[in-house]
Amino acid sequence: MKTNNLGYPRIGSNRELKKASELYWAGKISAEELLETGKEIRLKNWKLQSETGVDLIPSNDFSFYDQVLDLTLALGAIPARYQELAKNNSPLDLYFAMARGSQKEGQDVVAMEMTKWFDTNYHYIVPEFTKNQKFELFSEKIITEFKEANELGIKTKPVLIGPVSYLLLGKEKEEGFHRIDLLDNLLPVYFEILEKLQTENAEYIQFDEPFLALNLTDSERGAFTKVYNEINKRFPKLKIILANYFDCFGENLETALALPVNTFHLDLVRCPLQLDDILESGKLAENVNLSLGVVDGRNIWKNDFKKSLELIKKATDALGESQILIAPSCSLIHSPCDLDLETNDETLTPEIKQWLAFAKQKINEIVLLKQFASNEIDIKNSVDYERNVIANENRKTSKLIHNNEVKARVAGIKASDDKRKSIFATRRKSQVEALKLPLFPTTTIGSFPQTAEVRSWRAKFKKGELTRKEYNDLIEKETEATIRFQEETGIDVLVHGEFERNDMVEYFGEQLDGFTFTKNGWVQSYGSRCVKPPVIYGDVSRPNPMTVKWSKYAQSLTQKWVKGMLTGPVTILQWSFVRNDQPRSETCTQIALAIRDEVVDLEKAGIKIIQIDEPAIREGLPLRKEEWAKYLDWAVRAFRISASGVNDETQIHTHMCYSEFNDIIQNIADMDADVITIECSRSQMELLDAFANFKYPNEIGPGVYDIHSPRVPSSAEMVRLLEKASDVIPVDQLWVNPDCGLKTRHWDETKKALIEMVAAAQKMREAI
Repeated sequence: MKTNNLGYPRIGSNRELKKASELYWAGKISAEELLETGKEIRLKNWKLQSETGVDLIPSNDFSFYDQVLDLTLALGAIPARYQELAKNNSPLDLYFAMARGSQKEGQDVVAMEMTKWFDTNYHYIVPEFTKNQKFELFSEKIITEFKEANELGIKTKPVLIGPVSYLLLGKEKEEGFHRIDLLDNLLPVYFEILEKLQTENAEYIQFDEPFLALNLTDSERGAFTKVYNEINKRFPKLKIILANYFDCFGENLETALALPVNTFHLDLVRCPLQLDDILESGKLAENVNLSLGVVDGRNIWKNDFKKSLELIKKATDALGESQILIAPSCSLIHSPCDLDLETNDETLTPEIKQWLAFAKQKINEIVLLKQFASNEIDIKNSVDYERNVIANENRKTSKLIHNNEVKARVAGIKASDDKRKSIFATRRKSQVEALKLPLFPTTTIGSFPQTAEVRSWRAKFKKGELTRKEYNDLIEKETEATIRFQEETGIDVLVHGEFERNDMVEYFGEQLDGFTFTKNGWVQSYGSRCVKPPVIYGDVSRPNPMTVKWSKYAQSLTQKWVKGMLTGPVTILQWSFVRNDQPRSETCTQIALAIRDEVVDLEKAGIKIIQIDEPAIREGLPLRKEEWAKYLDWAVRAFRISASGVNDETQIHTHMCYSEFNDIIQNIADMDADVITIECSRSQMELLDAFANFKYPNEIGPGVYDIHSPRVPSSAEMVRLLEKASDVIPVDQLWVNPDCGLKTRHWDETKKALIEMVAAAQKMREAI
């Protein structure tokens, strides 16, 4: 029996990669220093896994920005607009330009599109494909990192996104072909990579093919058959691990089991029943191994050894120990690095901490499970096993978890609680009269730049170096300065800037019962952007108003309308580590009631426009379409519960970003927000087609510039996007806004971009 890890967090235990990357982008460290930071992180990760006892340790799971972008560069799938950059810049700067755009020395190149990695909060850079796309080996990162580990005496298992999933992750940038048609062009480069790895004595290769968990066409299933038969034919000595995760194989199981691979990896956290399906099918080829993903790679709860060992025993009884690998369910990049760094008992109490496991602890769990299952350690005499049983039992019976008042309130929800008082057409008349906004009203998504100075105030306040009054005074001054800037710029609907907030989910979680927090529980969202998800351990309620004070203060500073800014229930759920002892729908409804209370209080305080952000509602979709309806029913209902306690003239906004909307457009309409703002700039308004084809009835703000890039677009560029939008959406429904919040940007570029944005809106008004 072996242990098998699919991937390890790449950010470093103290976010070393984030800090080094941002210093490099700011010109404060050299490329060599950044590369050295990456090398140090890889070394620490490999050594940790080796010393813990992991048998199959991944390499090429490290990335300076995104693993899909890494592969795009490796395969030479570089879009034409970067070809000049490729000639005149280092591969590293080309790579970052593809991720972030580039605007320097006369160059002005937009970034590649970004979207969510399946149903996670990780974002990947979307490959771009043309009809006659050529591929060539451009970067040897995969081979280099394998050799780097070898030189340290650590034999690793290179991890690659499989050819079929790679193509399906991308987008066709012209008509007349399907990206899967590019397989014959793509495969020779994969073969070249495998040839080089084989020359370096690689034994195992992990191909990640998570599309095997999705609904596939016959031709897509046929592509899997073609690829892995060809790989087996050319490289019979390589041991191929085919990794599927995030769900079952479903109707793809028969296709998968017929593939000539050494090992199938199964996500038994998301889909434990598939083990029975495989063992009972009689279609698992002789001597093919199973990698059992029994440790949750996406959540932070301690493994239940007893349950996991039952699954492992079922597999070993059927196949024998030598055909079994013990693994996390998926890559651990979705998990924080190390629970040992949580040393503050006030931030994370010992009772709750004993229920948790981060990446380092999960590695230890898979090793212990192997030792228990193979009788290397006697369970009866194991302190580790006993502690695991005690912690899991304690969690089930803890008084911290259950609140009968919350449960009763959820049970008492009425049908009218998830509906506005009037239909949109009636509400719109009331809002037009009350708000008196111009055509193409301008606004932002909520947050403004959180400078190092602002972050230092929060840190000093938490350390007790600033009093509450001193801290509030500083936030008030920053808020007023931001209001004045927006007034001077001519923005129509203002925001207070959110300077008091650390994160759009964490800020609310800190004020809700049923949540707890970590100090170092960071995970990568995209690039250098790391988030620290709250932990939902119990029933959720709102003891006190959360945002009313700052919204009311900001509104007192101006005659213009100021939006109240909230995070929606589905997004709070999706971007937290959620309790796994009750249905997610139940937890989401509890959060919805808490947000509803806040919305009602904001209206009472005189706030007439309230934004309830739901960027994660598309992300929360189950991977399999047959499960969508059930999820969308409770997710849309939760949003409506949160938004439906106000009068007609109060305008409810929502925001969504980096999502495909075509297949859920009816459900978005069912949310019944008065205004929706969406990301459209990287896709050049492509995402707006779904709303146009559907004849979306409510108001919409297609993002006119990309805030994830440091470049400042011109007003002419934004006008072109707005003209595209007005071709398909009536002008009296259109808003003008950036595509996301401005928290991560610098003030200089923010001011320049917003001035250009207001100018674009004015040009559109003049053209009417």
